[in-house]
Amino acid sequence: MALQELAVRAATLLGGGGVRFARAPGRVNLIGDHTDYNAGFALPMAIDREVVLAYRRTDNGRVRIRSTGHEGAIEVRADGEPVADEPPPAWGAAGAVVVRALSLRGRAPIGMDAAIASELPSGSGLGSSAAVEVAVGVGLCDTAGFELSPRALALATQEAETVGTGVPCGVLDQLASLAGVAGAALLLDCRTLEVEPVPIPGDLAVLAVHSGVERRLAEAGYAERRAECEELARQLGADSLREVNATQAAPHPRARHVVSENARVLAVVDALRSGDRTELARAFAASHASLRDDFEVSTPELDTLVRALLDAGAIGARLTGAGFGGSVVAIADDERAYRVADLATARYRAETGRNATAFRCRAVAGAGPFDPLRP
Repeated sequence: MALQELAVRAATLLGGGGVRFARAPGRVNLIGDHTDYNAGFALPMAIDREVVLAYRRTDNGRVRIRSTGHEGAIEVRADGEPVADEPPPAWGAAGAVVVRALSLRGRAPIGMDAAIASELPSGSGLGSSAAVEVAVGVGLCDTAGFELSPRALALATQEAETVGTGVPCGVLDQLASLAGVAGAALLLDCRTLEVEPVPIPGDLAVLAVHSGVERRLAEAGYAERRAECEELARQLGADSLREVNATQAAPHPRARHVVSENARVLAVVDALRSGDRTELARAFAASHASLRDDFEVSTPELDTLVRALLDAGAIGARLTGAGFGGSVVAIADDERAYRVADLATARYRAETGRNATAFRCRAVAGAGPFDPLRP
């Protein structure tokens, strides 16, 4: 769906004039999962599946946000304090906290009326919730003339997701949405929040394939995995598993995954730069096996989808995001990508009875205000 169509849908729900727009892309993580909250490395890319926020400034001292895809509305005071005893709808819990997070960082209590339209499927593992939070954050900053760096806004929206959903997420999704670079993946150092673009070779295509199993992190083992990693780091005398070496990690499956995954991220960066497809295939296979066996976040559906993609001719395939459902990412020859997707999804449907949805992903620029009338 084009950004212009999303903008029309959001503006129609908002109604009236004086409307401005912000966009925030989702992300697919090529490699480096469950490393961000361990101060490690990751390699996401911002993708051309996005959230659009239509918004305008108001003088009523309140922030109100609706969604084209959900019932109910977020409504809080412009400093983030609630206006009623009822909590915001579940879809907007983190968005409501973004208002408070920015207020604490100095945003003036200026009202905003807004509406969201999204083409990111919820629970897909493609950063849909982070994209909503980032779009809301961009709109709030714009209405108040409040400037934050991409890193600072990423941290504010990460904080909002943790508070609003109860999921102690890392900063990967928010930072990828804000720091995206057209045509490139992003090497993230989640200890320093440094970002380095890594161009995607033109002869490779990136596929994100939603398994049809919605991911529900608050009900899954995400928080448990994070707590296990933090406890292991403490036992090993480190501030984070980023500081642990392979020998120290070897007896501990959770630590073994994080340490080996960090190494795989750097190996994939080198392979993309050199065009080494053999190394790409090896790293993707090892990453999925590690997430399945050492970190135990895969599912039978994700495993089946990975096998189907590889048998259909993908160079590499692995679960992407936190696991527990959601999506798989695959890399394929540019000329064969659509056939790979068609063959794999057909086989997956035959073996599981579920419909998988494949997206061919293009790396896009990071979030910000935009004019839908400009191409």
